[in-house]
Amino acid sequence: KEEDFEIIDKKQLPDAAELRNEEKAKPEEARWSAPILSLARKASENLALSYGSALKSASLVGLVSKPGSSDSPAKTSTRCHTMEERANLMNMMKLSIKILIQSALSLGRTLDSDFPPLQQFFVVLEHCLKHGLKVKKTFMGQNKSFFGPLELVEKLCPEASDIATSVKNLPELKTAVGRGRAWLYLALMQKKLADYLKVLLDHKHLLSEFYEPDALMMEEEGAVIVGLLVGLNVIDANLCLKGEDLDSQVGVIDFSLYLKETQDSDGKQDGGITAVLDQKHYVEELNRHLSCTVADLQNKIDCLEKTNSKLQEELAAATDRIGSLQEEQQQLKQQNELIRERSEKSVEVTKEDTKVELDTYKQSRQGLDEMYSDVWKQLKEEKKIRLELEKELELQIGMKTEMEIAMKLLEKDTHEKQDTLVALRQQLEEVKAINLQMFHKSQNAECSLQQKTEAISSFEGKTNEMMSSMKQMEERLQQAEKARQAAEERCNKMKQELAGKLNSCRQQMAQLDSKCSTLEKELKAEKEQRQTLQKELHQEKDASTLLKTELQQMEGLKKELRKLQDEKQQLKKVREEQEQALQEMGLHLSQSKLKMEDIKEVNKALKGHTWLKDDEATHCKQCKKEFSISRRKHHCRNCGDIFCNTCSSNELALPSYPKPVRVCDNCHTLLLQQCSSNSS
Repeated sequence: KEEDFEIIDKKQLPDAAELRNEEKAKPEEARWSAPILSLARKASENLALSYGSALKSASLVGLVSKPGSSDSPAKTSTRCHTMEERANLMNMMKLSIKILIQSALSLGRTLDSDFPPLQQFFVVLEHCLKHGLKVKKTFMGQNKSFFGPLELVEKLCPEASDIATSVKNLPELKTAVGRGRAWLYLALMQKKLADYLKVLLDHKHLLSEFYEPDALMMEEEGAVIVGLLVGLNVIDANLCLKGEDLDSQVGVIDFSLYLKETQDSDGKQDGGITAVLDQKHYVEELNRHLSCTVADLQNKIDCLEKTNSKLQEELAAATDRIGSLQEEQQQLKQQNELIRERSEKSVEVTKEDTKVELDTYKQSRQGLDEMYSDVWKQLKEEKKIRLELEKELELQIGMKTEMEIAMKLLEKDTHEKQDTLVALRQQLEEVKAINLQMFHKSQNAECSLQQKTEAISSFEGKTNEMMSSMKQMEERLQQAEKARQAAEERCNKMKQELAGKLNSCRQQMAQLDSKCSTLEKELKAEKEQRQTLQKELHQEKDASTLLKTELQQMEGLKKELRKLQDEKQQLKKVREEQEQALQEMGLHLSQSKLKMEDIKEVNKALKGHTWLKDDEATHCKQCKKEFSISRRKHHCRNCGDIFCNTCSSNELALPSYPKPVRVCDNCHTLLLQQCSSNSS
C-alpha cells in the first residue's frame, strides 16, 4: 500500500539565500494596481502554512503510529497508516498547486506538457486518485486503475462526453492508466477538473464500487483537494497528447521543486501576482457572463426565427387550403345545379311516360270489356238455341209414344241413335272441358269472369237434366218397340232433320272454339302487357330511389359545405391570431436586437476600461479634487478608475463579485438604467 515517493539528497537542494538572490535578479513584472479577486493570493497564503509540515511528513510515509486500543492493534495500525497517507497526500497536493500557480504566473500562465511543476502536479493527483482503489479481477489478471471512476463522469455530467470520446479515439493509448492521464490533461485544459471531481464526490455511493471506505476520495480530504483545484482555473494549459507515451510514464514525486521558501518573498511581487490574478479572473468572469448572455439571446433569436418560418409555412398552407376549398365549393355548386336539372328533366319525362301508359292501359281495358260483352251475348244466344232444341226433342218423344207399334221396326235405327247419342255425349264432354278451361282463364284474367263461370255451371245442370230426359226416352223407347215399324218413315225424316241440326251445331261449336282461341291469345297479350308495365313500374321505382339517394347525397354535400365554411372561418381566425403573433414576435425581435446593441456597447465600453495604478492618479476623476491623507483613493470595481469617498460611496452587486462592492456614481446610474431596461 505504500506510495511511490523519491527522496532527494539534501545536498542537492539550493539554499534559501540563493533562491532569494535569484528572485531579486528577475525583472519585475507589470503590476495591476487594484485587486479585483484575491482567490489565488488566499490560496497561496493557506498553502504556505502547510509548506513545512508537508516536507516533514513526506519522509515519514512508512512510519507506523501507536495503536489506539490494545484489543485490535492491527486494525488501529492500518487506520493510522491510512490517515497519515491521506494527510501526506493532501499536503503534497497543496504544495504542488501552490508551486504550479506561482511558476505559471511568473511565466505568463500558458503552460506546456514539458513544464516540470505541471508534470509533478499530475503525478501527485494520480497518487491521490489511486489511494484506496479496489483491485478488480478479470480474465487477464488483477486490474487496479483510476480510469474506472473517471468514466462515471460522462454519465453524471453530459458535458464530459467530449472528453470521453476524444480519449477513446486516441489510438496511442492502450492501457487504462494512459487513458486516465489523458482524461486529466483534457479536463485541466477545459478548466473543469474541479467541477468533474466534485460531481464524483457528490455521488459517493457510486465511488464505493471502486474505492475502499477509508480511501482519500471517500473522506473529507477529497473535498478539500477539489476545493484547491478551483484555483487552477487561473492557469491556461496547452497540452499536446499526440506523440507522448502516457502508458509507460513512471509517477515519481520530485521534492526539489517544493523546497523553496515563499513565506518571506517580497510584498511587491505578491501584490503584482494578486493584481494579475484579480484582473485575469475579473476579465474571465465578464467574458463568461457576456458570452452566456449572447448565447441565450442567439438561442432566443434562432427560436423566434424558427417559429416565424413555421408560422409563415402554416399561413401559406392555410391560404392554399382555403383556395382549394373554395374551388371545391364552386365545383360542388355546379354539380348540384346539374343534378337538379337532370332530376327535374327525368321526373317530367317519367310523368309523361306514365300518362301515356295509363291512356293505353285504359284503351286496352275498354277493348277487353267490349270483347267480353260480345262473348256474353253469344253465350246467351247459344242457350236460347239449346232450349229450342230441347223443346223439339220433347215433341219428338211425344211422337215416339204415339209410334210405339212401329218401334220394333226401328230397333236397328235405335242402335244407330244410341251410337249417335254416345258421340253427342263425347262432344258434350269436350264442350265441358272447353268451358272449364275458359272458366280458369277467365278467373286468372279478371274477377268479372265469375259471372261466366256461373252461366257455365247452369249450362252443366241443364245438360244433366238432358241426360236424365234421355234415360227416360230410352225407357219409353223400350215401351215403344211395338210402334217402331209404323214410325220408320217418321224416324228417317227425323234422322235427316237431326243430322242437319247436328251439323249446324258442330259448325257453331267450331266457331266458338275459334273465338275462344282468339280470346286466349288476347288474354296472353294482356298478360304480357301487364308484365311489361310492371317492369316499367319497377324501373320507375328504382329511378325514384336513385333520385332519393341523390337528394340525400345533396343534403350531405350541403352539410359538408357548411362544415367547410365553418372551417374556413376558423382558419381565418387562426390566420388573424398568427398575424398578431407575428407582429408581437417582430416587436420582440426588434427589442432583442436593441438589447443586443446595448450589450455590445456595454461590452465595448467594458473592454476599453483599464485599472489605473495608485501612482498614476493624483486627483479624483469626477470632482477633480486632490488626494491627501484625509481624502483617500478608492477604485471603482466596474470601470477601474480612482475616485474619492464621496464620489464612490455607492455599492452594487456585480457578476464577478458575490457581494455588493464599491461603484462610482456614473457606473451606478448606468447599471441601474441597464437593470431597469432588462426588467421592462
